[in-house]
Amino acid sequence: MPISDAVLTQILGQLEAIQISQQTLQAKVDALTNPVSPFSSPRQNGTPIADVHIDHSLSGVAPTVTATSSLISVTPSIMNGAERDKAVSDNAREKLLYPSRVMLTTYPDQYGIKPFLLTWGAQDPSVRGPVICSRLPSSIKQRNAIGAHSGSYSIYRALAIAMGTLNPSHKPDYSKTEPAVAMPPQPAWFDPSKIVSFDPWGHVVPQVFKHEIEGLGLDVRPSIAVTKAHMKLSEIDEAARRGDLKVDGKVLMKSLPLVNADGTESSADPGVEIAINKTAVEPVWYLPGVAERFGISENLLRRALFEDTGGMYPELITRPDIKVFLPPIGNLTAYIFGNPAFLSDESKELTVRVHDECNGSDVFGSDICTCKPYLTYAIEECVRGAQRGGVGVVVYFRKEGRALGEVTKYLVYNLRKRGGDSADKYFKATELVAGVKDMRFQALMPDVLHWLGIRKIDNMVSMSDMKYDAIVQSGIPILKRYDIPAHLLPPDSRVEIDAKIFSGYFTSGKQITEADLVKTVGRTWEETEH
Repeated sequence: MPISDAVLTQILGQLEAIQISQQTLQAKVDALTNPVSPFSSPRQNGTPIADVHIDHSLSGVAPTVTATSSLISVTPSIMNGAERDKAVSDNAREKLLYPSRVMLTTYPDQYGIKPFLLTWGAQDPSVRGPVICSRLPSSIKQRNAIGAHSGSYSIYRALAIAMGTLNPSHKPDYSKTEPAVAMPPQPAWFDPSKIVSFDPWGHVVPQVFKHEIEGLGLDVRPSIAVTKAHMKLSEIDEAARRGDLKVDGKVLMKSLPLVNADGTESSADPGVEIAINKTAVEPVWYLPGVAERFGISENLLRRALFEDTGGMYPELITRPDIKVFLPPIGNLTAYIFGNPAFLSDESKELTVRVHDECNGSDVFGSDICTCKPYLTYAIEECVRGAQRGGVGVVVYFRKEGRALGEVTKYLVYNLRKRGGDSADKYFKATELVAGVKDMRFQALMPDVLHWLGIRKIDNMVSMSDMKYDAIVQSGIPILKRYDIPAHLLPPDSRVEIDAKIFSGYFTSGKQITEADLVKTVGRTWEETEH
């Protein structure tokens, strides 16, 4: 006899309740058998502050600490690093910063814990609630997120605290840091399935959560910043000199005169620069939505994130009640060409490129791939589109080496050059080293497009079938795709581009056959030695 969905749901609910009860009981046992040691004073600029009151109300978690005013015997400003190290040993500093008992995790319903209510996708930010991951005494009881702010840079923050150069209780001053250009709410912000990989309210945290920050004293931080700048690229200078781009004084402007080594004004052409708005976005994952996006269960996602990061975040397992995770991965940056208000205006022409980081090509000009020329070509197209009265966007993701990393990428380069660098072996070489040919998994990528209010894309400067499919399946139609012009292909990149076209990448030219793949061969190392 088949079991109804309602019965299955009831059984799962009861199992989860039993699990939570067991976790709570274990936490209470831990608290009785291993009481928290007294918490020593916090630090101010690397120096301890005396006279500390300790609140032990939160069993099993770092206690709340409030310091009263006290004279510090040695002024930190006149101490150098060596003197400070002599005054406070590493062992003493550890005791000053942290309770002696290491708390590896917390549990639901643990005494004193009451996560701040967070309703992902709520239209009113006061209903949605702030993202709180801080372990500071003022916020630890109300944490509703696992992880730490700043993505991969959170490790450097921890190092700065350990070194005594950063006060862990430093309160940021967000005055005058508000967005340089308005990024108003869009309908997708209120659909919990449209944006799951970052906090749509992240750029206005100090404004919309002012009460929580100032009134309640919670440590709530921005995860998005919006500013404006000028972009200066030698490739754009050359495009302007060739006449491919025209100076209009609004989108594309003439640069200020160059200066000679002796301080006099140079007569050389200074080139051009582009007026842009740009936004940096840190990852904030809504775990149920991320799991759904990838077509896996939330439990499996949590287990994998815990097990395959060396057990970095135990609360992924012990805190099923916390649904938000700030992963230690790279962020994204969106560069906007033209009026940002046009992004959500379907009557305006929109040009888009979604670009995944390639340090070797984007920064240092390697010619083994098409990344840098495709990126600069997309910027040209965005400028031209903005000058026609439209708007352009280049989204830059930190997913080096197809998210396999630069070390793996270079190992693959070595294998390719030693094993015969032909297009038919291109993806196989990556799979031999990494076990997979690509880990970018574009399912989360369209979130930023929805956040910007984009509803259709007129010009997609990309050949990637994975990016195209992810965007279209998310509900954003793409009207035109175009590939990188052949004359922009670097000498040693034909192997990559032919292999990608054969695997399904868009091309407006000749389709690649298996016979063509064997004939496409890259440059050998010997040919680079002069």
